[in-house]
Amino acid sequence: MIPKTKIEKEITALSASLTPINTEMKKWAEQNIFLKWAALSRGKFHCLECAHSWKPDTKNTACQNFTKCTACNCKLKMFQYNQVHFHEIEYSAVLDTKANFQVVRIICSYKEMKKNCMPTYTHKEVMQHWINAKGETRSLSLSTNLFSQAYDAWKLHSTLEIRPKSFLDTPKYTINPYKVFPKMKILPILKRNGFKSSCYKIAPQLLFVAILSDSIAETLLKSGQTAMLYYYIQTSRQRIKENWKAVKTYLKHHYIIEDYDLWFDYIELLHWFKKDLCNPALVCPENLHQLHDKLVLKKRTIQHKQYLEKMRAEIAKAQASYTEEKKTFFGLTFSNENLKIAVLENVQDFLKEGDALHHCLFTNEYFKKKDSLIFSARMDDTPIETIEVSLSKMKIVQCRGLKNKNSKQHKMILNLMKKNLYQIRNRIKKNKTVK
Repeated sequence: MIPKTKIEKEITALSASLTPINTEMKKWAEQNIFLKWAALSRGKFHCLECAHSWKPDTKNTACQNFTKCTACNCKLKMFQYNQVHFHEIEYSAVLDTKANFQVVRIICSYKEMKKNCMPTYTHKEVMQHWINAKGETRSLSLSTNLFSQAYDAWKLHSTLEIRPKSFLDTPKYTINPYKVFPKMKILPILKRNGFKSSCYKIAPQLLFVAILSDSIAETLLKSGQTAMLYYYIQTSRQRIKENWKAVKTYLKHHYIIEDYDLWFDYIELLHWFKKDLCNPALVCPENLHQLHDKLVLKKRTIQHKQYLEKMRAEIAKAQASYTEEKKTFFGLTFSNENLKIAVLENVQDFLKEGDALHHCLFTNEYFKKKDSLIFSARMDDTPIETIEVSLSKMKIVQCRGLKNKNSKQHKMILNLMKKNLYQIRNRIKKNKTVK
């Protein structure tokens, strides 16, 4: 994209004056962001780090996940398949400053490995995120292959070009580097707003924008609530904003939350019962699961006894709205042996699912959440877990079984969902194309 506005021309000129990624940065990436690998071939271990090979001491080696090289003493992860060439791709970041901008430089590193050979590395700067003191961002990036299924199939021969503001809504913008180069240049305003050196597993560009433009993020960082900060930036800003009064109570009393989704469901139940969200005895319960389940049952009983007819009318009314919003995804199913995962197509099914698994799927009106797509995981037509997928972030928000606990098939369900998220994305794209 050709820079047209004053800010685009300024950023493009400043980008050209940045110091290129140097040997020190590349060496650090090679040593810190990649796993160390080994392969088993013809009864011998091959270290893909130092090119050493040796015969194992025991015969039962095929199922090993890790081994140790007898030459370089590296702990090596075993490739689960044998082939001629092996490769790995990882991202790192370099934090720089230029003029009045904080610059997050994203480096894509490629590691090529082959038995009996030393590994080779290629490093390419694929993106730059320029952030001003107000938290406004503009990005430069390489071009990508439009015909690839991967959103980060970079054209390494292309050059960094300024991207439109809509780039911030693409998955490429939210790429989270595995590690950040320890020699950082940071704007003073970021240090004032609480940033020290760690990004707490949050993409640096997302963290910087949040603490520069959002007082809630700044408060969470300065109070040391990094887990809540991660949840706020990466998962659900709206839930924290809507329940900020309860969050402040939790912060004041140093309450420890192990499951944020469950806690916010509980707080929303307290709000439904018009309870005081400044009361620490309510907001910070000793047994969260027990009180959550108790309130779900109480709310469900009230709904069933006093508003049964009204609910039926609401279900019929909600069904039309739900169908209009989610019809694009109707008929979407994934299966694996006896496991079947399907989109809930009827609001009545939300009620049945909530009753069967004793959770708040219907009680908290998940069928009204526009950004959520709800799936039911079933074994032999019996519901075992309910899955919520965020349509904007294209990620699994939560996956819960009976009484909000994991079922025996939890890992299988998550793996099957992750493998098929692309089908949801494809339906969204197809629907936009039709419109």
